[in-house]
Parts: sequence; C-alpha cells; structure tokens
Amino acid sequence: MRNKFILALVIAGALSACGKKEEKPTQQAIPVIGFVQTVEDETINDARRGFLDALKAGGFDSSKVIVDYKNAQGDNATLNQILDQFIAKKVNLIAANTTVAMVSALSKTKDIPIFMMVAPSPTINNLTEIDSIGKNIRAPRNLSGVYETLTYIDSNLALIKRTFPKAKKIGVIYNSSEINSTNAIERLRTLCKQYGFALEERAISATIDALAAAQALANAKIDVFFAPPDNVVFNAFETIVKTMNEAKIPIVSSEAGLVKRGAAFGYGADFYQWGYQCGTMVAEFLKEQPDLTGTSLRDLGYPLQTVKVRKFVHNDNALALFGLQAPEGSVDVK
Repeated sequence: MRNKFILALVIAGALSACGKKEEKPTQQAIPVIGFVQTVEDETINDARRGFLDALKAGGFDSSKVIVDYKNAQGDNATLNQILDQFIAKKVNLIAANTTVAMVSALSKTKDIPIFMMVAPSPTINNLTEIDSIGKNIRAPRNLSGVYETLTYIDSNLALIKRTFPKAKKIGVIYNSSEINSTNAIERLRTLCKQYGFALEERAISATIDALAAAQALANAKIDVFFAPPDNVVFNAFETIVKTMNEAKIPIVSSEAGLVKRGAAFGYGADFYQWGYQCGTMVAEFLKEQPDLTGTSLRDLGYPLQTVKVRKFVHNDNALALFGLQAPEGSVDVK
C-alpha cells in the first residue's frame, strides 16, 4: 500500500511538470526617443548627426534604441501634431532640436523628459520656474540638454570691430516671432551702441521674406552683415550670401556651419559637437532610465549644460572675394 502511494505521488509530479510551460527571461523593451526638428537645414542637421553619433558611441546603436525622427518643415501645426504623437506613443524622452521645438515640447508635457540642443539658456526664453524661496532660477523639472548663452554676440562684435575698423553700419535679419531671436537682437543693439556701430535691422517671420530684407539692407549701404543663429537665416542663407556678395558686403556669423556656407568668418558653437554633447547626456540617461516622478532631471543628476565646443573659423573663398586676410587665431572651415 505504501509503495502504491509513493508511485502515485511520482506520477502526479511528473504530470505537473509536463503541464508547465518553460519560462523565458523577460526582455526589456527597447527605449524610444522622439526626435523633433523644426526645419530641414544643413546646419541644424549637423546637430542631429552629432546626437546620433554620441548615442552610438555610448552603446545605443539602432539595435538598442529607436530614434523616431520627425521634421516639422517649419510648420507649427505639424510640429504640434508630431509632439502629440510622441506623447500618445509614450516615448521615453523627447530630443528637441532648436528653440521652437523645445518650447513647444515643454508646453505639451511636464512628465516626459526633454533634452534640448541648438537653443539658448531657458532664462533667455523666460522658461524658468519659481523655486521654494521665490527666485526665478530653475529650469522646468523635465528639461535638460545643452544650451548657449548670448556671449557669442559679444565675441563677434569685437571681431567685427577689429577686422573692419572703418565699418560704421551693421545689418541683421532676424525672426520677429521667436523670443530667442528678439532677445539676441536686444543684446546686439546694446553692443552696437557700445562699439559705435549703427544697426540696420530687418525683422521677418518667414523665409520667403529674406530676399527683400537682404536687398533692403544692401541698399541701406551696410558695411557688414551679421548672421545670427536664427531659423529664417538658416533657411535663407544661400539667398542672403548671394545678395551680400553681389553688393560686396562681407558676412560674419556666430556659427561654423554658416561660415562653411559662405560667411567670411565667425566664432561660435560647433553644431555637430553641440548635438554630440546632448547625445552623450541622453546615452547616460538611457543606461539608468531613472524615474522622474516627483523629482527633476536636475536632481537626478542631469542638469542643463552650456555648450562646450566653440570654434573660430574662416572661409578662404569668402575672404578672397573681399580681399581679406584670415583673422588671427581662426582656422579654415572644412
């Protein structure tokens, strides 16, 4: 009897084992980055290339992360639709390339981490939050990434004064609908007064208006055109270069990509390195994937960073067109 009971237990155990399915280890879902860019532009694309290269260098190639890239092509309605899609998909984070993308993303979500690039300090765009002691010093809790200050204007005005000692009038085109552009122009106005320059301004809100604005500046007999990092300037730069070259007016820019595209020289952030710096931050974030609930990216160890790599570059062809020598300390843009 005892032997029959033991045999029954063995048979029951065997049947139970056969009924169980083999458990497979749980695979972690591949993280998704919603990468939003406001316009299609070669200079801004440099930042995206740097971002992707940094992700790969940090261990996140296409098998380890999905980068859902979307371009709004300069249309605000499309930009909002893109961000709504990212939020509905519950992407792990949003990478915002340019100021408009960053500001729009912040207006849509306070929960999804946003990493910005090719944008100025949040203080310039009035995007800081009030802290516990009533000071307006902190960025929104879900915002991190890499920003630039307005010191590039100071540097380039000093270069213009040194290179063109007889120059009296500077011309500029800017986007009147972007707060970062209007803030930059305020700084430019202040510095032009300090240096004794007259500032000839043309405010536009669309790329299609750039030709008329450039021609108006040429007719105003400006001595130098200053090209700020502005979306309408990026989009219309070839038109601006052609107009200024025909009028024999040299262009100075704060961005290496615009020097490569025809400006004579300039000092400012390297957009590829700007994107690379942001991508390095994101790679570290993805390795940890911290929970943002009830805290901030800053407190989790991901505070905003200023751009680290700036370059002083010149364009040999543009300099030759105006019979200029390369400024001391600059390198030929490649």
